[in-house]
Amino acid sequence: MAQTILIVDDDPVQRRLLEAAISRSGMTVITAPGGGPALDLVNGPRGDQIALILLDLIMPDIDGIEVLSKVRISHPDLPVIVLTAKGGIDSAVEAMRAGANDFLVKPASPERIAVSIRNQLKIGTLSGEVTRLKKKSDNRLTFDDMITKSDEMRQVARLGIRAAQSTIPILIEGESGVGKELVARAIQGQSDRAGRPFVTVNCGAIPENLIESILFGHEKGSFTGASERHLGKFQEADGGTLFLDEIGELRLDMQVKLLRALQEGEVDPIGAKRPVKIDARIISATNRDLSELTRDGRFREDLFYRLNVFPIFVPPLRDRRDDIPALSRHFITRFAVEEHKPVAGLTPEAADLLERYSWPGNVRQLENTIFRAVVLCDGSLLDVCDFPQIASAMGVEARPRRAASVADAQAIQAASNFAPALPSAPYTMSLVDAAGHMRKMEDMESEIIRTAIARYDGHMSEVARRLGIGRSTLYRKLKEFGLEEPGEPTDEERKVG
Repeated sequence: MAQTILIVDDDPVQRRLLEAAISRSGMTVITAPGGGPALDLVNGPRGDQIALILLDLIMPDIDGIEVLSKVRISHPDLPVIVLTAKGGIDSAVEAMRAGANDFLVKPASPERIAVSIRNQLKIGTLSGEVTRLKKKSDNRLTFDDMITKSDEMRQVARLGIRAAQSTIPILIEGESGVGKELVARAIQGQSDRAGRPFVTVNCGAIPENLIESILFGHEKGSFTGASERHLGKFQEADGGTLFLDEIGELRLDMQVKLLRALQEGEVDPIGAKRPVKIDARIISATNRDLSELTRDGRFREDLFYRLNVFPIFVPPLRDRRDDIPALSRHFITRFAVEEHKPVAGLTPEAADLLERYSWPGNVRQLENTIFRAVVLCDGSLLDVCDFPQIASAMGVEARPRRAASVADAQAIQAASNFAPALPSAPYTMSLVDAAGHMRKMEDMESEIIRTAIARYDGHMSEVARRLGIGRSTLYRKLKEFGLEEPGEPTDEERKVG
C-alpha cells in the first residue's frame, strides 16, 4: 500500500539502482524502459496509482520533454522529477518550463533523490488538500473530489449527478460515518446551485425547545430571551441547499411544520406577521430505516413520501473494500504531512489487516485509526503493531516492530561479515569458480540469500517475498548454509519473530 513511483529510464542499470534506492524508503516502484511505455502506464488502468514520476530526459523513442508535456495534459497535478546526466542550465530551464517539479543531475545520491521525492509528495498532498478545502468552503465540491475506487460508490456518484440536474428532494441513507454529508455536498457542487449556501442541520442535536427557532427563525421579542431577530436555517439556505442530517430524529410536531415548509416553499418565523418565501434545495439523510419508523408511527407518512422521492443509499465500508486502499493512502499522506512524520504507506501485512477488518464505524473510524497510527509510528511504513485494537479484534498478534525478531537479528549478524551493502554499481555473481568450473547450485543460492539480506537490511519478510519463497523456507536455508549463529532461534522464537 506504499505510494507508487514510476521510474522512466532507458538505461537498465540506472533503473535497477534507482529501484533499489527508492524501495528502501518504503515505496513501491514500477519501471518503464522508455517514454512510450511510460505514457502507456500513466494513461492505463494503473495510472491512478502512480504518485510521482522519476524521468530521464535523453531517451531513444520519446524524449523526456515530450513525455513531460503529454503527462501535463492528462495528469496536470502528477509530480515529475527530471533526473538526467545532461545537467546544463538550458536543460533545467527547458524541463521546468515543460512542467517538471524538480531537476536532479546524475549521479545523484539516494538520499538526495529520496528527499526530493518526499518533498514533492508532501507538496502534492498539501496542494490537493488546499484545493479540496477551498472547494468545500466555496460549496463547489464535486464527485470527482471524492476518494473512491469501488463500483458501489461509482453508482452513488452516477445517481448523485443525475439528481443534481434537478431540484428533486433527495434522501441519502446509510450507516453513520459512510460520508452522507460529503455526498450531499457533491450533489450541490454538481448542480446549478454550486457556490451558493450549503447549510447543515443535525436534527438529532438540536435542543427540543429551540428546534422551531433554529429551523424557521424568530422575530425580536417573540418570546423571553429573543433580544434580536434571528434567521432560521431555511432562510440561511435561501438560494442554496439545506441538508437535514439525521432527519429521523425530528419531533413529530416539527415534522408537520417541516412538511408545510416543503409543500408551500415558505416558513413561518416565530412572532412573524406573515410567512417568508424560501428557495432552498432539500437534501435529507438518515442512518435509520424511515419506512420502519413510519410503520411504527414515529415518523409522518406524508413527510416520508415527500422526502423519499429520490433515495440514494451509501453502502458501508465493509461492502466496498476496494475503497480501503485509496482512503488509507489519502489519510496516511495527509496526516504524515500534518504531523511531520516520514510515513510513506503500509506494510503488506498491515494493508491486508485493514482490508479484512469490518469497520463498524466506516470511513470515520478508518480516518481516526490511521491518524492515531501515524502519530505513534516510528518507522516509514505502518505495520500491524501500529493498529493494536484492529489486530486484537481480528485475532492477529500485533508483534513489536522488528526488534522482537530474534531470527532476523541473528541472520543480520551472521550475514554482516560477508554480505555487501547496497551496491553503488550493479552486483554481478560469477557462475564459475577460480578454476573455471561451474559453481555448485547451493553456493550460488547461498550468495543470493546473503546479498538479499544485505540489500533489504535484514527485513526477512521482504527478503522472502523478493526471493519468492516462504519465510520458514528462508530460515531453513539459512540453517542449511550455515548462516545462523551457534545460538540459533528455536521454532517458538521463530513464531514470535
